This record gives sequence, C-alpha cells and structure tokens, in this order.
Amino acid sequence: MKKILFATNNQNKVKELRETLAKMGFELLTNRDLDNPPEVVENGRTFEDNAVLKAHALATYSNLPTIADDSGLMVDKLNGQPGVRSARYAGDHNDARNNAKLLAELGGVPTEKRTATFYSTIVVSYPGKFDQDLIVTGSTDGVITTIPQGENEFGYDPLFYIPEKKKTYAEMTVAEKNEISHRGKALKQITALLPGWLESVE
Repeated sequence: MKKILFATNNQNKVKELRETLAKMGFELLTNRDLDNPPEVVENGRTFEDNAVLKAHALATYSNLPTIADDSGLMVDKLNGQPGVRSARYAGDHNDARNNAKLLAELGGVPTEKRTATFYSTIVVSYPGKFDQDLIVTGSTDGVITTIPQGENEFGYDPLFYIPEKKKTYAEMTVAEKNEISHRGKALKQITALLPGWLESVE
C-alpha cells in the first residue's frame, strides 16, 4: 500500500478518512506515527492558509504526500466567528469551553437567527512540488442549538443541527456525517481527484 500522511493529531478526523483511503490502496499515517514532528503555528487568515501551512511543513518533514485540512464554524449572527479560530475560540483546543462560549455568545438569540455554516478546506501536497497542491473545499449549512445534542463530543458537533436530517452532527454515525458534512464533501472530491493528481506529480 502507498503511504500518505494526514497532518493531524485529531483521531476523530482520522476516522473519517482512514477507511476511505484504505479502499483506494493507501496506508494513512498521522503525526503520531512520526518521530518528533514539527508543531505548525496556524496563523493564517483563511482556512486555506492554515491547511497549506500544515501540508507543506509535514510533507517536507516526512517526505510523504501529505493531506492537511482546516475547518471551522462560521455563525451568521457573530459575523462569521469563530471562523479560523474555531478550535481555539475559548482557549487552546478545548471543545467544552468552545461550546460553552458559543452558547453564551448566542444567548437569547431565536432559532431562526442561529444559522451557521461549517467550512472545510483540504490541501494535498507533494514534497518539493508545492506549486502543484491539490486544494478542495466543502461546506454545510445548519443551525446552532440551544443545548448540546448527541453523544459524539467532537468539536461543535453537538450544537450543529441539520434541519433536513433532524439531527446534530453528534447524533449521526460516521457514515451519516460523511454523507452530508463539510469535510465529507471535501473528502469526496479528494478521493475522486487523488489518484490522477498523484500520477501527475510523482
């Protein structure tokens, strides 16, 4: 199997990607499989900026084709916040505090004005050929609930409700979420484009 690196320590994201890539003949590695990988400062202004920073740094370090994503929640009532700071909205990658802060910011806001969009940008980079990055995006619209719903406590999933599914992300199985989620939509593009892209850059 060909090895490909996913530049992340987030095992929830890994679950969403590993099975799909295995079916395509790829062994998915992550930062945990590397010896002392670099810590990338995600100081970009956009999701794409941050994904590129991670993909380039880890591809250079590992000498492997590398996938990186940056995703975030943009709430209309909050002028697009938390946006690129979604994982650090209330500190450093603390889901419970992030969710509590979001609910506090939306306190008293009626359901019809709690609209939001989850965005994902995925970048695939090949060592030494960063001018040929594969870049895709995905987005999903939803509504922020007033209380957490569901047992999957990954990120803002317990608060992100999809009206047509009558479920939050956290109430969905991995397969259900992948069908309609922002990252799932981006991953479908990656799986369609990845084999041809690799042929072109190798």
